[in-house]
Amino acid sequence: MLTKRTLLHAAVLALAAPAALRAEINTPENEDSWKSLRTQFFGDRPIGAGDGFIVLNAPTRAEDAALVPIDLMFPARGAGDDRVKAVTLIVDENPMPMVATLQRGRIDKGPFAFSLRIRVNSYSNVRAIAETESGALHMARVFVKAAGGCSAPAGKDPEEARAAAGKMRFRTFAATGRDEAQVQIRHPNYSGMQMDQETRLYTPAWYIVAVKVLQGDDLLFSMENGISLSEDPTFRFTYRANGAPIRVEARDSRGAEFTRVFSGNGDPA
Repeated sequence: MLTKRTLLHAAVLALAAPAALRAEINTPENEDSWKSLRTQFFGDRPIGAGDGFIVLNAPTRAEDAALVPIDLMFPARGAGDDRVKAVTLIVDENPMPMVATLQRGRIDKGPFAFSLRIRVNSYSNVRAIAETESGALHMARVFVKAAGGCSAPAGKDPEEARAAAGKMRFRTFAATGRDEAQVQIRHPNYSGMQMDQETRLYTPAWYIVAVKVLQGDDLLFSMENGISLSEDPTFRFTYRANGAPIRVEARDSRGAEFTRVFSGNGDPA
């Protein structure tokens, strides 16, 4: 059954056919974009393989280019071993390649998992560059086949999206035996590349630029984001309930700030 979102997305892709055709040219071996991005973000710092430091999972062919699932895993490290403190997520061929930078708060020797959904605008390498406490860099890479994610129409009515902006949800998965939690921030996250199908004008960019999640007084993680996060940004992460409340803070590109406090079991505090 064709949904309104599917039909609108198809219309935008038809208008952007040349770009989609260019996407076919991109291959996993194409490093042209990465050469300049590497210098821009990391200078001449050496970047090693991700083995033992970071694992990146993403679909090789995305079902929805505006909702591409990305899973990051930081393997357990031994006592005294160098541990990952931050990750930069980059999509080489996106209009704004830097998707997000993730800063870990409490860092222990156990494994840490983090998932989010992003937009991919063209066939591209997706890279996760981890930085350790010693300052070393390690990279994992996956080639994703997707096109039009940054220009895909929003899935919700604009008025509904504006009214709901900043609302949040927090849930845990303790009942399933998993030490995980999930935060969702309602926001249209307009990239600035989506066309209003009635006015034929581009919708101005409006997106979440920063997120911080705390457990009591302890920082779990913080993020700085570009236009490539999906609509209604959602983050799933390793979490161990200790009775302390969860505080979620976010700021968008218009300067609006949103804050919500939840009990440790997911209920509003």
